[in-house]
Amino acid sequence: MIPYRNFAAGLLAAALPLAVQAAWPEKPITLIVTYPPGGTVDVVARVIGPKLSAKLGQSVIIDNKGGAGGMIGGAAAARSAPDGYTFMLDASNHAQNPALQSKMSFDTLKDFQAVSLLLRVPNVLVTSPNSTLINSVQDLIKNGKSKNPAYFASAGPGSAQHLAGELFNVMAGTSLVHVAYKGGGPAMVDVMSGQVPIMFASLGSAWTHIQSGKLRPIAVGGDKRSPVLPHLPTIAESGVPGFSSYEWNAVFAPAGTPKPIVDKMSATLAEVLKDPEVKTKLEGIGAELVGSTPEELEAFRRAEIEKWKDVVKKSGITWN
Repeated sequence: MIPYRNFAAGLLAAALPLAVQAAWPEKPITLIVTYPPGGTVDVVARVIGPKLSAKLGQSVIIDNKGGAGGMIGGAAAARSAPDGYTFMLDASNHAQNPALQSKMSFDTLKDFQAVSLLLRVPNVLVTSPNSTLINSVQDLIKNGKSKNPAYFASAGPGSAQHLAGELFNVMAGTSLVHVAYKGGGPAMVDVMSGQVPIMFASLGSAWTHIQSGKLRPIAVGGDKRSPVLPHLPTIAESGVPGFSSYEWNAVFAPAGTPKPIVDKMSATLAEVLKDPEVKTKLEGIGAELVGSTPEELEAFRRAEIEKWKDVVKKSGITWN
């Protein structure tokens, strides 16, 4: 015979998720953004934030906690209560840091629940409009196998641009030399001036410079051509089959957040991404909008973690 107390507790536990789902949210929600104001991740947060707030009926507070490739914001989010009132908007480094960081204050897979993959922005191989060294992917492959391979710029060691270049080296058999900068802005300035020949830049960051003619795109790093540059070939179709490099943004919740809340947030984010104003703003910087389920994001991030662990191992990158 089941004791009445245990039976009652069981009924309460079964009913709790439905009650939580029906009531949530009852107060403002904090969205921790793992990068500083002004960058692509911050722009995405401020585009979707007001729309998300309107649909949920509560304020969405953008809390920028940038630094250390997303590690500072990640640590803060991991320590947050799993009550459905704190979420994290992170980027590609979420799946790259486990391969690069020897000491992390949190476990990427264990401490975070997947909510939704919002969008992907392909990397684009760019050079100075005045450069004659690299005009195609085939030029880059030939150069990268020479005795004096070209240099490529990035926002810093372990950045998405750095890893895109190392992925190219691994897949194309080249030895392009990495030059690390303190941020993507200074790196692009030197590429525009011709100080460094190339960069595997985020299309979102490079787009205005491409439009103004300050950067010349050579090939796009996505697995398909970009709608904003439909005539530009992909790196994969230009001689490196299978090459795919995106900078992506996704929302995660602290581990233990009730599943009904995670599902409701995921569904609401998918609705937000269909908003015409949101689509116009984000697709205008070359983003491919996704709006995945939690299960789809979980499978995606696990595949990304394994991919970058393999690249780091094969390229011999050391960071900390």
